[in-house]
Amino acid sequence: MTSALLVIDFQNGLIATDPPPGDAANVTARINALTSQAREAGVPVVFILHEDEELVRDTHAWQLLDTLEMEPDDHLIDKRTCDSFLGTELEPLLKRLGVNQLVVCGYATEFCVDATVRSAVAHGYPVTIVADAHTTHDKPHADAASIRRHHNVTLANIDSYGVPIVAIPADQIDFRALAGTSV
Repeated sequence: MTSALLVIDFQNGLIATDPPPGDAANVTARINALTSQAREAGVPVVFILHEDEELVRDTHAWQLLDTLEMEPDDHLIDKRTCDSFLGTELEPLLKRLGVNQLVVCGYATEFCVDATVRSAVAHGYPVTIVADAHTTHDKPHADAASIRRHHNVTLANIDSYGVPIVAIPADQIDFRALAGTSV
């Protein structure tokens, strides 16, 4: 199977906030490590950028987090809803690249990460959620760590789409195995 790494909404206006999302520094470091590993294995990296009235295209808030490491061969997809597939060029890009499974990380766990994972499996893509490389802000009803744990368990237990969803930590992601290449 051919994989792609999706990094969802890791933008200045969402991550470089006061207070920041839960575990933001560690999640950022994990995402940078994952993107580097993916590139080394020949796995496409796709950054997804949310646009709305607060995240206005071409503003600093809309841009990828300043500390994210992007390379010229990485791909950018714009979206206006939580679902990274809805009304975007994501699926046509994945088809052009021959991708048939996804590794997902980013922001916000309970919104765009959740919606994209569910949409991905509805489109027939098996999904690996990087269990410690997605985050959100604390909410009145639950802190970010609890929301992340809840979604890792909940999403990984959905089997009605006919393709698997698994949640594993970043240090267990092996892009060479996912890409079908040898180490």
